[in-house]
Amino acid sequence: MPVSTDVMVQCALDMAGMRQLPGDSAVYVPGDGIRRLLVALDVGPAELLLARELGCDGVLAHHPAGGDAVVHFVDVLARHVDLMVEHGVPREEAKAAIAPLVRRLTLQHHAQNYEQTPAVARLLGLPFLNLHLPLDEVGRRVIAETIERHCASLGREPLVQDVLDALLTIPEFATAPMPPMVPVGAVDRPAGRIAVVHGAGTNGGAAVARAYFAHGVGTVLYLHLAPAELEALRDARGNVVVMGHLPGDLVGINRYLTVLAEYDVEIVRLIGVEAGTSAPQVPAH
Repeated sequence: MPVSTDVMVQCALDMAGMRQLPGDSAVYVPGDGIRRLLVALDVGPAELLLARELGCDGVLAHHPAGGDAVVHFVDVLARHVDLMVEHGVPREEAKAAIAPLVRRLTLQHHAQNYEQTPAVARLLGLPFLNLHLPLDEVGRRVIAETIERHCASLGREPLVQDVLDALLTIPEFATAPMPPMVPVGAVDRPAGRIAVVHGAGTNGGAAVARAYFAHGVGTVLYLHLAPAELEALRDARGNVVVMGHLPGDLVGINRYLTVLAEYDVEIVRLIGVEAGTSAPQVPAH
Protein backbone atom coordinates (compact mmCIF):
# COMPACT_ATOMS: atom_id res chain seq x y z
CA MET A 1 0.00 0.00 0.00
CA PRO A 2 1.16 3.60 -0.52
CA VAL A 3 2.86 5.25 2.43
CA SER A 4 1.76 8.22 4.55
CA THR A 5 3.77 10.82 6.43
CA ASP A 6 2.45 9.29 9.67
CA VAL A 7 3.81 5.88 8.71
CA MET A 8 7.14 7.39 7.68
CA VAL A 9 7.46 9.12 11.03
CA GLN A 10 6.53 6.03 13.03
CA CYS A 11 8.98 3.90 11.09
CA ALA A 12 11.82 6.29 11.93
CA LEU A 13 10.82 6.53 15.60
CA ASP A 14 10.62 2.75 15.92
CA MET A 15 14.07 2.31 14.40
CA ALA A 16 15.58 4.96 16.69
CA GLY A 17 13.75 3.82 19.81
CA MET A 18 11.99 7.18 20.24
CA ARG A 19 8.43 7.98 21.28
CA GLN A 20 7.96 11.33 19.54
CA LEU A 21 9.62 13.50 16.93
CA PRO A 22 12.52 15.51 18.37
CA GLY A 23 12.76 19.25 17.84
CA ASP A 24 14.89 19.05 14.69
CA SER A 25 12.35 16.94 12.75
CA ALA A 26 8.90 17.92 11.51
CA VAL A 27 6.00 17.15 9.21
CA TYR A 28 5.48 20.39 7.29
CA VAL A 29 2.64 19.13 5.09
CA PRO A 30 0.99 15.86 6.18
CA GLY A 31 -0.35 13.48 3.58
CA ASP A 32 -1.06 9.90 2.58
CA GLY A 33 -1.24 7.86 -0.58
CA ILE A 34 2.41 8.63 -1.35
CA ARG A 35 3.60 6.38 -4.18
CA ARG A 36 6.68 8.28 -5.42
CA LEU A 37 8.90 9.94 -2.81
CA LEU A 38 11.78 12.34 -3.46
CA VAL A 39 14.49 11.95 -0.81
CA ALA A 40 17.35 14.42 -0.31
CA LEU A 41 19.69 15.61 2.39
CA ASP A 42 18.63 19.21 1.91
CA VAL A 43 15.37 20.50 0.44
CA GLY A 44 14.41 24.04 -0.53
CA PRO A 45 11.84 25.49 -2.93
CA ALA A 46 13.85 24.29 -5.95
CA GLU A 47 13.81 20.67 -4.80
CA LEU A 48 10.07 20.84 -4.10
CA LEU A 49 9.47 22.08 -7.65
CA LEU A 50 11.79 19.35 -8.96
CA ALA A 51 9.73 16.77 -7.07
CA ARG A 52 6.57 18.02 -8.74
CA GLU A 53 8.32 18.00 -12.15
CA LEU A 54 9.42 14.38 -11.59
CA GLY A 55 5.92 13.28 -10.67
CA CYS A 56 6.67 12.72 -6.99
CA ASP A 57 3.77 13.04 -4.58
CA GLY A 58 5.87 13.39 -1.41
CA VAL A 59 9.23 14.77 -0.29
CA LEU A 60 11.52 13.67 2.54
CA ALA A 61 14.45 15.84 3.64
CA HIS A 62 17.05 14.84 6.18
CA HIS A 63 18.13 18.24 7.45
CA PRO A 64 15.62 20.71 8.89
CA ALA A 65 13.93 22.68 6.11
CA GLY A 66 12.23 25.35 8.21
CA GLY A 67 9.24 25.69 10.49
CA ASP A 68 9.29 23.90 13.84
CA ALA A 69 12.43 21.95 12.95
CA VAL A 70 14.39 25.22 12.87
CA VAL A 71 12.51 26.97 15.68
CA HIS A 72 13.09 24.06 18.07
CA PHE A 73 16.43 22.83 16.69
CA VAL A 74 18.42 23.94 19.73
CA ASP A 75 16.32 21.61 21.91
CA VAL A 76 18.09 18.56 20.49
CA LEU A 77 21.52 19.88 21.48
CA ALA A 78 20.71 18.54 24.94
CA ARG A 79 21.49 15.12 23.47
CA HIS A 80 25.15 16.18 23.68
CA VAL A 81 24.77 16.36 27.45
CA ASP A 82 23.34 12.85 27.59
CA LEU A 83 26.15 11.47 25.43
CA MET A 84 28.84 13.19 27.50
CA VAL A 85 27.33 11.95 30.76
CA GLU A 86 27.29 8.41 29.34
CA HIS A 87 31.04 8.78 28.82
CA GLY A 88 31.79 10.07 32.32
CA VAL A 89 31.49 13.86 31.95
CA PRO A 90 29.66 15.46 34.91
CA ARG A 91 26.30 16.86 33.82
CA GLU A 92 27.03 20.47 34.79
CA GLU A 93 30.32 20.42 32.87
CA ALA A 94 28.51 18.96 29.87
CA LYS A 95 25.89 21.71 29.98
CA ALA A 96 28.60 24.35 30.16
CA ALA A 97 30.39 22.80 27.16
CA ILE A 98 27.37 23.17 24.88
CA ALA A 99 26.25 26.59 26.15
CA PRO A 100 28.20 28.59 23.51
CA LEU A 101 26.81 26.34 20.75
CA VAL A 102 23.25 26.86 21.97
CA ARG A 103 23.72 30.66 22.01
CA ARG A 104 25.29 30.71 18.56
CA LEU A 105 22.63 28.60 16.89
CA THR A 106 19.80 30.45 18.63
CA LEU A 107 21.05 33.74 17.16
CA GLN A 108 21.66 32.13 13.77
CA HIS A 109 18.15 30.71 13.55
CA HIS A 110 16.58 34.00 14.59
CA ALA A 111 18.05 35.47 11.42
CA GLN A 112 16.76 32.70 9.18
CA ASN A 113 13.70 32.85 6.92
CA TYR A 114 12.45 29.57 8.33
CA GLU A 115 8.95 29.69 6.83
CA GLN A 116 9.76 29.95 3.12
CA THR A 117 10.29 26.31 2.18
CA PRO A 118 7.34 24.92 4.19
CA ALA A 119 5.16 27.66 2.67
CA VAL A 120 6.12 26.54 -0.84
CA ALA A 121 5.22 22.94 0.02
CA ARG A 122 1.85 24.06 1.36
CA LEU A 123 1.11 26.07 -1.79
CA LEU A 124 2.00 23.03 -3.90
CA GLY A 125 -0.10 20.75 -1.70
CA LEU A 126 2.92 18.43 -1.53
CA PRO A 127 3.35 16.16 1.52
CA PHE A 128 6.69 17.12 3.03
CA LEU A 129 8.67 16.22 6.14
CA ASN A 130 12.20 16.00 7.47
CA LEU A 131 13.70 13.33 9.73
CA HIS A 132 17.00 14.33 11.29
CA LEU A 133 17.83 13.11 14.80
CA PRO A 134 15.96 9.79 14.50
CA LEU A 135 17.98 8.74 11.45
CA ASP A 136 21.22 10.09 12.91
CA GLU A 137 20.60 8.00 16.04
CA VAL A 138 20.20 4.91 13.84
CA GLY A 139 23.48 5.76 12.16
CA ARG A 140 25.25 6.49 15.45
CA ARG A 141 24.39 3.08 16.81
CA VAL A 142 25.57 1.34 13.64
CA ILE A 143 28.89 3.24 13.71
CA ALA A 144 29.50 2.74 17.43
CA GLU A 145 28.71 -0.98 17.33
CA THR A 146 30.89 -1.52 14.25
CA ILE A 147 33.87 0.16 15.92
CA GLU A 148 33.33 -1.70 19.19
CA ARG A 149 33.10 -5.06 17.42
CA HIS A 150 36.18 -4.41 15.27
CA CYS A 151 38.34 -3.21 18.16
CA ALA A 152 37.24 -6.12 20.38
CA SER A 153 38.49 -8.55 17.73
CA LEU A 154 42.06 -7.19 17.73
CA GLY A 155 43.38 -8.85 20.88
CA ARG A 156 45.24 -5.64 21.79
CA GLU A 157 44.55 -2.04 22.64
CA PRO A 158 43.29 -0.27 19.50
CA LEU A 159 45.07 2.55 17.74
CA VAL A 160 43.35 5.44 15.98
CA GLN A 161 44.12 3.64 12.71
CA ASP A 162 42.00 0.75 13.93
CA VAL A 163 39.07 3.15 14.34
CA LEU A 164 39.54 4.26 10.72
CA ASP A 165 39.76 0.63 9.60
CA ALA A 166 36.49 -0.11 11.37
CA LEU A 167 34.76 2.82 9.68
CA LEU A 168 35.91 1.56 6.29
CA THR A 169 34.00 -1.69 6.83
CA ILE A 170 30.80 0.39 6.58
CA PRO A 171 29.86 0.79 2.88
CA GLU A 172 29.05 4.50 3.10
CA PHE A 173 32.57 5.30 4.33
CA ALA A 174 34.31 2.71 2.15
CA THR A 175 32.88 4.27 -1.03
CA ALA A 176 33.11 7.94 -0.01
CA PRO A 177 35.33 10.07 -2.27
CA MET A 178 36.53 11.91 0.85
CA PRO A 179 37.56 9.26 3.41
CA PRO A 180 37.60 9.77 7.19
CA MET A 181 40.53 11.82 8.48
CA VAL A 182 42.34 12.60 11.73
CA PRO A 183 42.81 16.40 11.98
CA VAL A 184 43.62 16.22 15.71
CA GLY A 185 46.00 13.54 16.99
CA ALA A 186 47.58 10.82 14.86
CA VAL A 187 46.72 7.41 13.45
CA ASP A 188 49.51 5.69 15.41
CA ARG A 189 48.29 6.96 18.78
CA PRO A 190 46.32 4.74 21.16
CA ALA A 191 42.61 5.27 20.62
CA GLY A 192 41.76 4.83 24.30
CA ARG A 193 38.08 5.14 25.15
CA ILE A 194 36.06 6.09 22.06
CA ALA A 195 33.03 8.37 21.78
CA VAL A 196 30.93 8.54 18.61
CA VAL A 197 29.50 12.06 18.87
CA HIS A 198 26.69 11.94 16.34
CA GLY A 199 22.92 12.29 16.60
CA ALA A 200 22.91 15.49 18.67
CA GLY A 201 21.87 18.13 16.15
CA THR A 202 25.38 19.08 15.11
CA ASN A 203 28.88 18.47 16.42
CA GLY A 204 29.97 20.16 19.63
CA GLY A 205 33.22 21.63 18.37
CA ALA A 206 36.27 22.18 20.55
CA ALA A 207 34.48 22.68 23.87
CA VAL A 208 32.66 19.36 23.73
CA ALA A 209 35.74 17.45 22.52
CA ARG A 210 37.79 18.91 25.39
CA ALA A 211 35.13 17.86 27.89
CA TYR A 212 35.41 14.28 26.65
CA PHE A 213 39.22 14.37 26.77
CA ALA A 214 39.20 15.81 30.30
CA HIS A 215 37.26 12.79 31.53
CA GLY A 216 39.17 9.90 30.03
CA VAL A 217 37.94 9.65 26.43
CA GLY A 218 40.89 9.29 24.08
CA THR A 219 39.17 9.55 20.69
CA VAL A 220 36.13 11.54 19.64
CA LEU A 221 34.39 10.97 16.32
CA TYR A 222 32.62 13.91 14.63
CA LEU A 223 30.99 14.14 11.22
CA HIS A 224 32.71 17.46 10.56
CA LEU A 225 34.86 20.07 12.31
CA ALA A 226 35.07 23.79 11.48
CA PRO A 227 38.56 25.22 10.91
CA ALA A 228 38.27 27.57 13.90
CA GLU A 229 37.34 24.64 16.14
CA LEU A 230 40.31 22.69 14.80
CA GLU A 231 42.68 25.51 15.72
CA ALA A 232 41.23 25.53 19.24
CA LEU A 233 42.13 21.83 19.56
CA ARG A 234 45.74 22.02 18.36
CA ASP A 235 47.11 21.42 21.87
CA ALA A 236 44.46 18.89 22.89
CA ARG A 237 45.41 15.61 24.54
CA GLY A 238 43.20 13.45 22.44
CA ASN A 239 42.27 12.43 18.93
CA VAL A 240 39.46 13.69 16.73
CA VAL A 241 38.33 11.56 13.78
CA VAL A 242 36.26 13.44 11.20
CA MET A 243 34.06 10.88 9.48
CA GLY A 244 32.54 13.12 6.80
CA HIS A 245 29.11 14.73 6.89
CA LEU A 246 27.68 13.13 3.78
CA PRO A 247 28.68 9.48 4.35
CA GLY A 248 28.01 9.80 8.07
CA ASP A 249 24.44 10.93 7.49
CA LEU A 250 23.90 8.25 4.88
CA VAL A 251 24.59 5.44 7.35
CA GLY A 252 21.27 6.09 9.06
CA ILE A 253 19.39 7.32 6.00
CA ASN A 254 20.15 4.26 3.89
CA ARG A 255 19.02 1.85 6.58
CA TYR A 256 15.79 3.77 7.01
CA LEU A 257 15.14 3.80 3.26
CA THR A 258 15.72 0.05 3.12
CA VAL A 259 12.89 -0.43 5.61
CA LEU A 260 10.68 2.18 3.92
CA ALA A 261 11.12 0.43 0.58
CA GLU A 262 9.14 -2.50 1.99
CA TYR A 263 6.06 -0.33 1.47
CA ASP A 264 4.60 0.24 -1.98
CA VAL A 265 6.54 3.44 -2.60
CA GLU A 266 9.13 4.31 -5.24
CA ILE A 267 12.06 6.22 -3.77
CA VAL A 268 13.66 8.85 -6.00
CA ARG A 269 17.10 9.60 -4.58
CA LEU A 270 18.51 13.07 -5.10
CA ILE A 271 22.31 13.39 -5.29
CA GLY A 272 23.89 12.72 -1.94
CA VAL A 273 21.59 9.82 -1.05
CA GLU A 274 22.72 7.20 -3.55
CA ALA A 275 25.24 5.12 -1.59
CA GLY A 276 23.70 1.71 -1.07
CA THR A 277 24.10 -0.94 1.56
CA SER A 278 23.61 -4.65 1.42
CA ALA A 279 21.51 -6.34 4.10
CA PRO A 280 21.81 -3.38 6.47
CA GLN A 281 21.53 -4.17 10.15
CA VAL A 282 20.42 -1.76 12.86
CA PRO A 283 21.61 -2.48 16.40
CA ALA A 284 18.86 -2.91 18.97
CA HIS A 285 18.06 0.19 20.99
